[in-house]
Amino acid sequence: MPLAAIVRKDVNDSIRSGSFIATTLLFVLVAGFWAVIQHVPPMYSETTAPTSTLALLNSMGQPMAFFVPLLGLAISYGAIARERDSGTLRLALSLPNSRSDVVLGKFVGRTAVLSIAILSGYAVVAGIALLTYESFAAVKFILYTLLTVFYGTVYVAIGIGFSSAMKSQQRALGGAVGLYFFFQLGWDVVTAILQTVTVGYIPPESGVPPWLIVVDALNPTSAVGYATRAIIPTFDEIMSYPVSASFYPPKWAGFAILTAWLVLSLGYGHRRFQLTDIQ
Repeated sequence: MPLAAIVRKDVNDSIRSGSFIATTLLFVLVAGFWAVIQHVPPMYSETTAPTSTLALLNSMGQPMAFFVPLLGLAISYGAIARERDSGTLRLALSLPNSRSDVVLGKFVGRTAVLSIAILSGYAVVAGIALLTYESFAAVKFILYTLLTVFYGTVYVAIGIGFSSAMKSQQRALGGAVGLYFFFQLGWDVVTAILQTVTVGYIPPESGVPPWLIVVDALNPTSAVGYATRAIIPTFDEIMSYPVSASFYPPKWAGFAILTAWLVLSLGYGHRRFQLTDIQ
């Protein structure tokens, strides 16, 4: 079973290199920090939701928004490009492994590493909440945890796809850094420019055009917000998001957008990898 062997080797390599432990510890520390301080952001001030629920959602939302994409790209950008540089990729392909096995195996292996890190971090959050919070929203917690794992999987797919297409680890690193900042900041800048050019910096009372809302929603970071509000109604009450008088994307569209990013990223990487000569 070539695919299973690649997954097993990839996970073992992550453990030996220390990236598995480092990824897990970082996520545990970040998630645990927000859970311990029980911070409730000012944006939640007008909601009637219990303080404990707000603190819990914030302690999970902060690492999800910024840290999960960072870790997902960090552990995946060099998955294939690094082995191309070292020459081990050619050896792997000389064994009974197809290029499809390599791409999919790396994706599954790195997803497993990130998933364990997320589950470990949120297990710490759950423990802190059970011991110190006035209440613990178990169903919301489980749903949000599963969504976070899925969100991380999307960024692993993006990183694997990019790594498959790059000819060196250095290029893959530069691309991963660029992708992270583009999704976290650059996309919003582009959307703001489009809004300013089309309807002005301050949108009219009727709201921004529907197509601009769609452009914003296509960002994985925005899409996960829609997905969150689809499964946890509390978020729909406390979070603000751009709408117009006539249109806003259905919340379930967040799952469709995230799935599209996952499939298209792996498909792009697989296609480029199939066409690349391995030196």
